[in-house]
Amino acid sequence: MTTASTHPLVGDLVDGRYRVLRHLADGGMATVLLATDTRLDREVALKVMRPDLAADETFVSRFRREARSAARLSHPNVVPVFDQGEDGGQVFLAMEYVEGRTARAVVDTEGALTVRAALDVLEPVLTGLAAAHEAGYIHRDVKPENILIPERGAIKVADFGLARAVTSQTTTAEDGVLFGTVAYLSPEQVERGIADARSDVYAAGLILFELLTGQRAIDGESPIHVAFQHVHGSVPRPSERVEDLPGELDDLVALATARDPDERPRDAGAYLAELQRVRAGLTPQELDRRPHVVAGGAAATASPQGRSAGGAAATVAHPRPERTRAIDTGAAGAAAGGAGAAGGTSTAAAEPPSSRRGWRRALVALLLVVAVAAGGGWWWTQEGPGSTVVVPDVTGLSRADAEASLTQDGDLGYVESAAFDEQVPKGEVITSNPPTGTELSKGSDVTVVVSKGPERYEVPDLTGRTAAQARTTVERRTLTVGATTQAWDDDVAKGRIVSTTPAPGTEVKRDAKVALVVSKGPEPVAVPTVTGQGAEAATGAIEEAGLEVTRADDAYSTSVPKGSVISQSPSSGTLLPGETVMITVSKGPEMVAVPSVEGLSRSAATTKLEAAGFKVAVQTFLGGPLDEVRASRPSGGTAPKGSTVTILVV
Repeated sequence: MTTASTHPLVGDLVDGRYRVLRHLADGGMATVLLATDTRLDREVALKVMRPDLAADETFVSRFRREARSAARLSHPNVVPVFDQGEDGGQVFLAMEYVEGRTARAVVDTEGALTVRAALDVLEPVLTGLAAAHEAGYIHRDVKPENILIPERGAIKVADFGLARAVTSQTTTAEDGVLFGTVAYLSPEQVERGIADARSDVYAAGLILFELLTGQRAIDGESPIHVAFQHVHGSVPRPSERVEDLPGELDDLVALATARDPDERPRDAGAYLAELQRVRAGLTPQELDRRPHVVAGGAAATASPQGRSAGGAAATVAHPRPERTRAIDTGAAGAAAGGAGAAGGTSTAAAEPPSSRRGWRRALVALLLVVAVAAGGGWWWTQEGPGSTVVVPDVTGLSRADAEASLTQDGDLGYVESAAFDEQVPKGEVITSNPPTGTELSKGSDVTVVVSKGPERYEVPDLTGRTAAQARTTVERRTLTVGATTQAWDDDVAKGRIVSTTPAPGTEVKRDAKVALVVSKGPEPVAVPTVTGQGAEAATGAIEEAGLEVTRADDAYSTSVPKGSVISQSPSSGTLLPGETVMITVSKGPEMVAVPSVEGLSRSAATTKLEAAGFKVAVQTFLGGPLDEVRASRPSGGTAPKGSTVTILVV
């Protein structure tokens, strides 16, 4: 809800990014401002810590903890935190701006709700709290002021400023300060300063009581008195305040508000399941029956809307008075004369003059009363509080023209709300409530719904984020994640987003699907086979495939010509671009001196040649009876190591 007050930051640019538009509300630790995120061109709620608290590091730490706690909770029923920072001593959070009303405003304005409406409010609240409890966090300050009911979209739980990681016993009192609004604190929070998920359930039960009855379950003259009742009293049954309320709802409130936390549901998820079970067992008549709020021990008549404000007797719709009719004086005189006739003698003739004068004065007085009543009735119905006016058709008008049409001559009041619309241009009226043609008392308010234009959201740039981060970002923009595919990419790391469809910056409708392409990393390449190729040609082939080349020490080879590749590692398979293939290049055969073996015996010659690295082939003459080497081929000089030397034995 907005206020008429101003704030020094209105008009300023905070952190070089957030243009402050107007003041929204004040809380215990901070002021909430409406701002425009100039970088992303969207409205945000800027929560700025009070200057006196910004100087206290304890409060600043607690404030930053809110950002971390809320940022970890990504859920449609929890208000997300977009950013946190500090600018010139101003410590701030940037959160989603939810346009609408709080549950407090709804109860204060409308009083007791139907059972269906009350459960419709509490169910998404419990859903959001259940997500928080499951993630290991408790709220600790659940109250109607922290329940946001937008004009369109999901009901959200706000202000996780007191949220803490759940342990067996989480304290709610720090530095002597008891946190949480006292009207909704659980007995263990008041008495021992501890809280767990069951403390949030206790507050949810009190809120259910308030939605059903239009009244706080526990109230008192002072915070201490209220806190005392939490510890030593008991929560009344809703049926004590509202007639004909199903007993199952009494049980549902009692279950959540048991003084002993062990007797409550273990967390919001368990209480949500119980609420849904109870709801399924109620009839449509029980869900939609208009509440009759008991005031002073008697049931009050429900208003035409079926609600009462603030727990008082429901407003009674008074029927419009009929117009006062003037009495036919001729008929009245005849009746008077007829009533006094007896035996044909006129009463007037028998009455003394004083009686006749008194009768005439009475008749004149009666006629004056009739005239005044007639005039008053005419004024009441035509010009006064009882007068009515028909709601004009303002559809399609600009907001200024619509306001002028409704408020001319002070006939009706103008209240504006806004909504997205695919057909009605921005700034023009979509509809009014009550609708055109409705007859209202003069001075009644008419709510005019002005178009914000088509509801569009910008597809964010997700390049380089993980799939999980991308999903969270998309859902925070009220979009949904569509098909997720994978693709090779040389520049984007494996597991990160390569691209989206639609492209970043595209304006799309609410809940539109954004398809994601996730990188599989660089595409592997086949290792080319270069064995036997010249070193230069082999290097070119490997580099052309996108791989690097390293050259091992050249090696002798009797089978591969000098300058050609003897071997490679790896010899086949695939590598990622930029990885390395090692090649070994041939130096050709190793040349060694051929030793002289002439005159040696066959065995001595063979031993000497093999020691030099040669193979030996033996030829004999006449069987070699002398066992003496007479010649060798080659003889002397050099030959490739490992080649064959032939000896002639005689």
